[in-house]
Amino acid sequence: MANLQTAMDSAFWDQPISSPRTLEGSANSIPGEPFPLDAARASRALRIQQLSFLGLGFPLGIIPSYAPASPSPSQKELELGSFALESLLLRPSTSNWWLGLVGQFRPKKLISDIKREFSAAEDLELSVFTSAAKHVLDKSLYSVGLCSQLSIGPSTSLLWSTERHGHKKGKRSKFMLYHKLLSHDITLEAAWPQLFIDHKAQYWDVPESVSLNVASLASDSGLRYRFGIQKNGGQPESANAIDGEPPAALMPGLCAKAAFSYEQRKDMWRNKETKEDLIIKTDKGSFWRPAYDVCLREPHAAISTIIGGTCVAWFGGKESSMAGESQDGRIAVNTKKRSPLSADLFGSICCTVQHGFRADSLPC
Repeated sequence: MANLQTAMDSAFWDQPISSPRTLEGSANSIPGEPFPLDAARASRALRIQQLSFLGLGFPLGIIPSYAPASPSPSQKELELGSFALESLLLRPSTSNWWLGLVGQFRPKKLISDIKREFSAAEDLELSVFTSAAKHVLDKSLYSVGLCSQLSIGPSTSLLWSTERHGHKKGKRSKFMLYHKLLSHDITLEAAWPQLFIDHKAQYWDVPESVSLNVASLASDSGLRYRFGIQKNGGQPESANAIDGEPPAALMPGLCAKAAFSYEQRKDMWRNKETKEDLIIKTDKGSFWRPAYDVCLREPHAAISTIIGGTCVAWFGGKESSMAGESQDGRIAVNTKKRSPLSADLFGSICCTVQHGFRADSLPC
């Protein structure tokens, strides 16, 4: 049911997706498009919090990471490679505030440049070592990110982050405000630029993106709703896309959205977990073996259904123009129109069956 809910949400809202292209570790999906096949929703834990925890298990807190090459990598991306080393350099904190500084280093280009210097040298003189050492100062090898969070009260927090990559121009900044009510979450987000990913796993940068969303929390009744506004400013730019035509949902304009959904789940049969299922008796005694996944601990057959609707209204930016050069050298202009008002209804039914308990190895 969780995957079904994610698929429904991605069709109408921009969801955070895990991404190695930013030090923040996430990019937003494009509203109206499905998730990429190999994508996963971003963790609720911030990237700096993840690095702080993972750094405890690595020497000197240096964590290796891997970012697969894009479908159409640039020459700089090929030189830098997909392997990187990350570390949490600084994290001062108080009772309601913390600050984190993240550093990233890509060693492939440095190793290649140093190897080229020694291969081209006829004699190993001091000038050769000096020239090789200068490659360490190449700013394209490094990226740095700064993130800070301030808790104003028990239900309100502010998050600010900025990062700069040495092989790219400009920096990426984001500001977020969280406020939790009794049964709703309010989120204000502003980013310049905002990174989006489409269903083909191609990335797009929107120069300015501001959104305000109010979402209801999950309830026993199964009714959920969400409404908000989003404003895009500036022409979307391709980060690694082969097709240079940006999605219509990223074009400049002000958008108001509202959606609701109703979920229900009915068990046709289910074997409830008992205390005897949690205790395994062996020749060496009895051992406590709790389920590693609450969704897999009980054999069952269930039917889940979800129905809902959404309404979208755009103000401004009804037409978008893309200019390109044709094969005969002439300039061609492609104009796309965006509907100012649209509404959709959706629904889905899912049947799940699990026979037998999970199999775990017994203690030796």
